Amino acid sequence: MTLTESELAEIGRANVSGRKPVVFVHGLWLLSSSWQRWRDLYEQAGYATIAPGWPDDPDSIEAARAEPEIFAHKMVGQVTEHYLDAVNRLDRKPALVGHSFGGLIAQQIAGHGVAAVTVAIDAAPFRGVLPVPLSSLKSSYAVLHNPANKGRAVTLSFDQFQYGWANALPADEARQLYEEFHVAASGAPIFQVVAANLNPFTEIKVDTDNPERGPLLVISGGADHTIPTAVSRAAYDRQKHNPGITEFTEIPERGHSLTIDHGWGEVAQTALDFINTHS
Repeated sequence: MTLTESELAEIGRANVSGRKPVVFVHGLWLLSSSWQRWRDLYEQAGYATIAPGWPDDPDSIEAARAEPEIFAHKMVGQVTEHYLDAVNRLDRKPALVGHSFGGLIAQQIAGHGVAAVTVAIDAAPFRGVLPVPLSSLKSSYAVLHNPANKGRAVTLSFDQFQYGWANALPADEARQLYEEFHVAASGAPIFQVVAANLNPFTEIKVDTDNPERGPLLVISGGADHTIPTAVSRAAYDRQKHNPGITEFTEIPERGHSLTIDHGWGEVAQTALDFINTHS
């Protein structure tokens, strides 16, 4: 078990509340605290929310920046098992909301048939999703340019963050988000995704056929450099053959920072409306 005492306490509070639970799954270069505004909104809407970190995530931005190497070596399978453990401890099937690699992990969990409804936002691609836009390659270059980064924690420079995350924002807001939210991240998942379509044994797989997957909404930021709409659309095309409800929404002129920037509320409400309708 890798769940922390605070994460177990959140799960306990959700179970005692009797409310429908929502599990938030963050991706690389963020901590679970990045979901706080979403959690406040969803709690006000009547849900019980939990937001586990990845295994060994520090409790604060300050701690994360003081010891960045703690993020190294985390791989997608390990992280997915961590979140599955949390989901399986809930008394009711939860809604899942994931962003970036969290969107990939949310889809993997849904493929196990343990989610009531899932929202994947600018989700990292899984095996079978084929488009590799140039902007995705450029966004990943900070990790991929050095094979040794597979075993390291990687911190983005501000210029790299601005291109991959904040390209749709004014420079002052980009800088503010970088200072407020950005932390180091494991390089391993990037290498896993790049090799997924070449490796039949990859962890980067999603069971898109399970009839117990439940309703799924794929959200794409129309200006995202890291996960362009072509990638999100290809994931949707794989998922739409599932017997469950599958929908796709593009939010125009939004980059990869869409869950944390000034327009987060529109994205959060789009996801909440889908959850309200289908949970």
